[in-house]
Amino acid sequence: MNRPARPASLLLAATFLAAAFLAGCGSAASRTTTPATPAKPPSLATSVATTTGTWAVAVMGGSAASHNNFWQLFVRPAGSSTWRLATPPGVASNGGLVLAGRASGAMLAGFRPSQRLSYSPLAATTDNGKSWSPGLLDAGLADVPGALAAGPADGRLLALLADGTAEMSGPRGTAWTRLTTRRALATSPAGGRCQPESLTAAAFSPSGQPLLGAGCGRPGTAAIFSRTGRTWQLTGPVLPAAYSHQAITVLRLTTTGGTTTALLAAGTGPATRLLAGWSADGGAHWTLSPALPLNGATLTTASSGPDSSLAITLSRGRAAVIISAAGSWKPLPVLPPGTATLAPSPSGGWNALAVHGTQLTIWQTAPGAPSWASVQTLNVPVPFGSSG
Repeated sequence: MNRPARPASLLLAATFLAAAFLAGCGSAASRTTTPATPAKPPSLATSVATTTGTWAVAVMGGSAASHNNFWQLFVRPAGSSTWRLATPPGVASNGGLVLAGRASGAMLAGFRPSQRLSYSPLAATTDNGKSWSPGLLDAGLADVPGALAAGPADGRLLALLADGTAEMSGPRGTAWTRLTTRRALATSPAGGRCQPESLTAAAFSPSGQPLLGAGCGRPGTAAIFSRTGRTWQLTGPVLPAAYSHQAITVLRLTTTGGTTTALLAAGTGPATRLLAGWSADGGAHWTLSPALPLNGATLTTASSGPDSSLAITLSRGRAAVIISAAGSWKPLPVLPPGTATLAPSPSGGWNALAVHGTQLTIWQTAPGAPSWASVQTLNVPVPFGSSG
């Protein structure tokens, strides 16, 4: 159903990791039956690379209990080595920011509800955040980094809501309508093998088909749903038999150019493993990475880089990247303290964005380097007390 418009005033109101970190990357997963409990999605802190710039989200400031936590958006324009603040003005960002890069290089930011806000203002930019145009999703975005996606050509948007609903807009991001719900997918023929317990990620295929990722209540299934016409199909990668008793959760879905990239969690607790998957045909065929065993660590953030690469941060200061379907997971040096997320650097390595109160420090490591070097510091004007 179409949602009524809101008044305009509301639209914008030091060493490599131990070898044990990657031990057994290509080994089979345990065949012990594990209750299918979907893994927790990563933090909203993330980064996205577009044709015109690289974007990153991090939370800064103080206590969330005092509403002094403010999510900030940063951009490093293409061809530049310098990051700058680009948070859309006019709306409190305590609830979090969700990003969706458009094929043109434009960026869309969605504000999650906080305090008395019950809907999600949107803001779009075509000039790397120098100016923003307002929009509105008259409902609250879900608390996952993949809650918002933009179509490859016609300007349609796809959103996951906090209540388990997926909505899609018409061209140019207007006229939102319900696409499906978690419950409807669970009772559909496509959802029978999965029994989705949560919707975790949204994307469009290279041809413009809506894609939804989920965490399954039944083990062994990588739940990526694709919609053609009015019919949903299960189009996630077929996992090796060793994972048939493992809980599988789709953590991220992104489409860059002609490739859709998925990040999957298999298993639970200390035995969790991560796999990346790539598809160039809307999910009909997938190439899977070797598994990355977490060895008791916890996934904290996941970011997408150029050419369908992925970078993740883990607890205990660990991080790893995978560049392509032909590669394998590579550890990065132990992260600088306070690292919020990773982003690709213009030199071919990676930036670590580290937060300390209102200060953001950019660290850089080159491929194969044993440590990080500080390359930039930003002091961010955080409006303490403005959301109390």
